[in-house]
Amino acid sequence: MRWIWIDRILELKRGAKLVALKNISAAEDVLHDHFAPAPGSAESAPQPPRPLMPHSLIIEGMAQTAGILVGHAGDFKEKVILAKIGKAVFDVAVQPRPGFTIRHSAEMVRYDASGASTSGVTELIDPATGEARKLADIELMFSHIDSNRSGLKFPKENFVFTEQFMHLIRNVEKLED
Repeated sequence: MRWIWIDRILELKRGAKLVALKNISAAEDVLHDHFAPAPGSAESAPQPPRPLMPHSLIIEGMAQTAGILVGHAGDFKEKVILAKIGKAVFDVAVQPRPGFTIRHSAEMVRYDASGASTSGVTELIDPATGEARKLADIELMFSHIDSNRSGLKFPKENFVFTEQFMHLIRNVEKLED
């Protein structure tokens, strides 16, 4: 099963920037295996742990956001894959829990025939206040696998930019009209 870790694209500037949202829902199965430490102290009654979105899936959400930015810059002619996580620094005091929204903002740093690099900030939006707090700084590198130097051949169908991803792009393009 292929999971998409972004729900909506808010802003898309070709070859420059893409902003996407992910709403964290308690209905997501993956949250039931990842918990924040239960709040409380020795004086108070213990409280149950609270589910949270794991950092690895937050990085994947940024990779999908930045990957769409890279693919869109080349009109989706190349298959784009994540090649390297250059940096992923999280603020551990900010806990992404159900009900909150994650906002990924990715910017293009470099783009050429072999691939691209991006830099991004992930923020967590509190549903009660609307306040956004920085959750992570994430730098990623992508490869255009059709232009690889090894000479490997890949299937003609684009297995990276599936119909689900293209649906997100079509929706943002409708907003720009």
